[in-house]
Amino acid sequence: MSGRPASPARRRWLVAGAGVAGAAVAASWFGRRWLVNPCQSDLPFDVPGHPLVRAAWDGLDPAMVWDCHVHLAGIGDGGSGITISDTMLSPLHPLEYLQRLFYLNAGCVHDAPGQVDASYVARLENLMDAMPAGSKLMLFAFDRAHDERGVARPELSAFHVPNAYAQRVAAARPERFEWVCSIHPWREDAIEALEVAAAGGARAVKWLPPAMGIDPASPRCDAFYAALARLDLPLISHAGEEKAVHGAGRPEWGNPLRLRRALDAGVRVVMAHCASIGEDVDLDRGENGPRVPSFELFARMMADPAHADRLFADISAITLRNRSLAVLRAIIEQVQWHPRLLWGTDYPLPGILPLISPAQLAAENMLVPAAVPLLEEIRLHNPILFDLVLKRLLRSRGQRLAPQIFETRRFFDRSAA
Repeated sequence: MSGRPASPARRRWLVAGAGVAGAAVAASWFGRRWLVNPCQSDLPFDVPGHPLVRAAWDGLDPAMVWDCHVHLAGIGDGGSGITISDTMLSPLHPLEYLQRLFYLNAGCVHDAPGQVDASYVARLENLMDAMPAGSKLMLFAFDRAHDERGVARPELSAFHVPNAYAQRVAAARPERFEWVCSIHPWREDAIEALEVAAAGGARAVKWLPPAMGIDPASPRCDAFYAALARLDLPLISHAGEEKAVHGAGRPEWGNPLRLRRALDAGVRVVMAHCASIGEDVDLDRGENGPRVPSFELFARMMADPAHADRLFADISAITLRNRSLAVLRAIIEQVQWHPRLLWGTDYPLPGILPLISPAQLAAENMLVPAAVPLLEEIRLHNPILFDLVLKRLLRSRGQRLAPQIFETRRFFDRSAA
């Protein structure tokens, strides 16, 4: 990365493109300053030593701090093998088109031909250079959607990040990156691909069932679950409503209860985002049961002693504006959950400026007011550090997220436990 803010031409290109999809309305609401990430690099000299930043790191061993939810992204230039759907490239599909612009701006990519994928990775490296030695990012691959016959459906896949690319990026900076494979369980070569990924150092498997076309409750997953349990690879699976990625279009497959099959097979399951948004059918009351908050189903599963040693969750995205503050408070206050929670950022989402409001959290007495300008300054330079400091400073009715939540390496690297 150059270390300089995005050029005026770059910002104009992003805003103009987003305007095709309706971003002009958002811009009038938030103001241009809050819509486009300026992508500054080096932190101001006084930020790392700020008392609140020091307090965020106090009690943490940086070598144990792995961000367990980081997306790789790009457009497929430079030989990465990444693909994205035609709808994300077309203004005729405004939501997907706008999402792509926001994601790439949040990841601070350059628009120079052939440099988008490389710029995204360079930005990750730049962000980690500002973090204490030993802390790492876990980079996600993302498999294509497949149908019930196990056939790839690229036309239903919002994007595809190959395992080989995630592994290659991680291998180039092993002191800063780990990687997470993504394998559709209905692929004919699913078990073989899993064995290869495990041998190549993958720390977990990532699923997004509604977009990828995976029913976690299907018996067709059983062989894959058996292999996961045998290899002791955790499954990081989205739970609850999916807002960010379009694909195969099966929202019911994000129901937290559908992951019981994996748990019963002995798999360590990490429910992404604590199922903190959306509603699902309460399958415990039948296929036609009432719809209830997905978070309520998550909480029920966390309370089940049968899952105590296998059900975990990451806390990525829980501070986004579209999450209920009551849910955020519950996650903070349920201290019995804390040994089973794992820090993740869902990067690049923390780099999309309108999505998280420190001022709102301070108004709700969940942050000290002095933290707001500090957090806003950090976010302009380093969204990953922003997310860590924000969540370390959050409080609710006398409770805070426990330090062990942020030392995720012990979960993904058994040798460090």
